[in-house]
Amino acid sequence: MNFPTFLTLLRIVVIPLLVVIYYLPFEGRQSVAAILFAGAAFTDWLDGYLARRWNQTTPFGAFLDPVADKLIVAVALGVLIEVHSSWLLTFPALIIIGREIVISALREWMAELGQRANVAVSYIGKLKTSAQMLAIVVLLANPPGSLYADIGLALLYLSAVLTLWSMMLYLRAAWPYMMPTKHSDQSES
Repeated sequence: MNFPTFLTLLRIVVIPLLVVIYYLPFEGRQSVAAILFAGAAFTDWLDGYLARRWNQTTPFGAFLDPVADKLIVAVALGVLIEVHSSWLLTFPALIIIGREIVISALREWMAELGQRANVAVSYIGKLKTSAQMLAIVVLLANPPGSLYADIGLALLYLSAVLTLWSMMLYLRAAWPYMMPTKHSDQSES
């Protein structure tokens, strides 16, 4: 167990705490939940940075980091879907969650083929993650219907567009392996 992996595990521990705090009946609960999520989002960047900087990357950490990221995003979006009770928020949230499932499966499959590098995180994927994390923080911190919640919703739509864009880039990179031509099959034999 190294410090970057500890930070990743901490992100997973924050998930139930975030949900409980968000639903507790006290003033400022939304802000506290948003701060917890923002802290978790920061550790997402920090654990990767420290693991590379300190040369402490591990197979367990490489496995756990994307799992922790997807769990906290999916749970936060689930809470927001329930609280906002609106298709306007549900639609982009489900696009984001669905894309995460598709890309996780794609990366696993490509890794089995020894082609994981072809679906490595792209610049668009990093932009998507930044917009998504900011949108969720803003939405958690503000009640539905407020001006800031509307700004958060606009950011969520931006991240949904970036989500689809990055998914198309990943699928395009993997397409030759998913649909090999007869010519490429013969040349590999």
